[in-house]
Amino acid sequence: MANLTSGFASLRCSGAMHADKGHMQASGLPFLSFRRCAQLDISRLGSMPRFICARSATVSQQHVRHRVSAIRASALSCFQDDTTKFFDFVVIGSGVAGLRYALEVSKYGSVAIITKAEPHESNTNYAQGGVSAVLCPSDSVESHMKDTIVAGAYLCDEETVRIVCTEGPERVKELIAMGASFDHGEDGRLHLAREGGHSHNRIVHSADMTGREIERALLQAVDNDDNISLFGHHFAIDLLTCQKNGEIHCYGVDSIDIETQKVVRFISKVTLLASGGVGHIYPTTTNPPVATGDGIAMSHRAQAVISNMEFVQFHPTALSDEGLPIKPTTKRENAFLITEAVRGDGGILYNQSMERFMPLYDDRAELAPRDVVARSIDDQLKKRGENYVLLDISHKPRDEILAHFPNIAAECLRYGLDITRQPIPVVPAAHYMCGGVRAGLQGETNVKGLYVAGEVACTGLHGANRLASNSLLEALVFARRAVQPSIDHMVDADAGASLAARWALPTLPSPSALRSGALSDIVARTRQTRTELQSVMWECVGIVRSTGRLKQAEWKIGDLESEWEEFLFRRGWTPTMVGIEACEMRNLFCCAKLVVKSALARRESRGLHFTEDFPYLEESRRKPTVIFPAAVQELTWSSKPLQRQLQCK
Repeated sequence: MANLTSGFASLRCSGAMHADKGHMQASGLPFLSFRRCAQLDISRLGSMPRFICARSATVSQQHVRHRVSAIRASALSCFQDDTTKFFDFVVIGSGVAGLRYALEVSKYGSVAIITKAEPHESNTNYAQGGVSAVLCPSDSVESHMKDTIVAGAYLCDEETVRIVCTEGPERVKELIAMGASFDHGEDGRLHLAREGGHSHNRIVHSADMTGREIERALLQAVDNDDNISLFGHHFAIDLLTCQKNGEIHCYGVDSIDIETQKVVRFISKVTLLASGGVGHIYPTTTNPPVATGDGIAMSHRAQAVISNMEFVQFHPTALSDEGLPIKPTTKRENAFLITEAVRGDGGILYNQSMERFMPLYDDRAELAPRDVVARSIDDQLKKRGENYVLLDISHKPRDEILAHFPNIAAECLRYGLDITRQPIPVVPAAHYMCGGVRAGLQGETNVKGLYVAGEVACTGLHGANRLASNSLLEALVFARRAVQPSIDHMVDADAGASLAARWALPTLPSPSALRSGALSDIVARTRQTRTELQSVMWECVGIVRSTGRLKQAEWKIGDLESEWEEFLFRRGWTPTMVGIEACEMRNLFCCAKLVVKSALARRESRGLHFTEDFPYLEESRRKPTVIFPAAVQELTWSSKPLQRQLQCK
């Protein structure tokens, strides 16, 4: 698959903040119309954007003139056919990172946002808790940094942590200026909540639907921006890359228009990947159905560097349908999240005998970081042979509960549970990928012209475990930090138009191409394989791991993949053929293998990666796992890009 090492690479694990001991016990067990190619407003370039940038805060008049020329040229690209579209910037994903970035770069060129489902269907939309930021005089950047690094088991990149914690408050104020509405207290100030791992109240929120409110505000701004074209129901297949002077360059992406069942090619000077996480490699996840690891898998196939994939965060408290008075009639596509803020607001965890257990595992009890709480719940369930624990907030005033958690209260009431009087049945579920495509301080990757932001990226902020409500913050900060280098690259980039026809276009299956009944057989077999993969990941690569189970997962996944691919090709599938289920499956295989390979490489227990064979923190191993692109790609279909990499002059 790739060369894997444990090393610092460009994610600098600073030694300034570190554990005192080199060897210690690991802690505790429907609303937007899609634009056509819009007319571009060149006059908007008269003033420079107001934002903080890491290295380049000013732009010369000569560069501005270059940008105006680039935009005029891109305006001509509106005369494009149905299968190939040209833009200055292509954004893959419509969560907070992608939308925030698009709104900034649209001042300098044409932007296409391509998104897998409806524009609002993203992990952002399901984020309940909020955005962490230092907005209270009694709080400090240093305190937020310390909380982040402690939660991250001292694997965080300190420079990244400082940047995010310092720039975060301004990013939140920008959201408010754009129309995002957050809760305020009786004094008229922002109401700041507290969540596990935080030493201060610093969570800006909109009841228990913060992500939905942020998504609403950003999508409204995008809808009002004439330079942004939004392509819903477009599934990204593979990045388009070429090699020049020993470096890999990205010139866009191929996609499937799900509604028209056509392959659509997007050629761009800059590509931002903001496609979210990999939750659906597990059978139960809080992530929406779109989170199948597409961005990480595409990047790996494009030879981007991947880091820290062993650190899969399991949210401790997803709603357990099994414990509800009225059982749902159908299985949920994704688990319903019970936000961390419930515990931050005084919620207490009990086993089914109503015995409080968190103080037995950690002095911080319910306010311990997520990795500790998830392992503690997992331990209780295994010891007692139970399927869920109970989270009780009913001791708080009824009006306060309903004001803070209206969405949770309403969802539970649908199934006969009144959270103002009864405890909530909860169980851990896959929630967040702390690793991903390795990014520099401005969201850049080792692939020229490819930037990453949000959950798909590994910036070094989260280390071995994400601190609650730092994800939306990271997405906002890095979406803005990626803007200036993207603009600079756009100005200097070679035109990708001359390359567009050199990549063969993927093909969709047709009745003439496949044997009778083959397509339905392939879909059925793919769904079965997906379930089997998820089962292997939960049983062998879950909250508590061992070397034996990880190796078992490695060969089981390899066998599953080989059998599935053999079935496809025996039924008439070809290596250049694409379909939604098949492409998602190849991405799930790719990401599952990356997680297993990284987990096997980490011979210690740190943060979210707890292994029975190495149950201690080892200071000498306090460095990221890094998967470098291999000189020769694996021969499996999921590991190879559909398009051959061009040699560019």
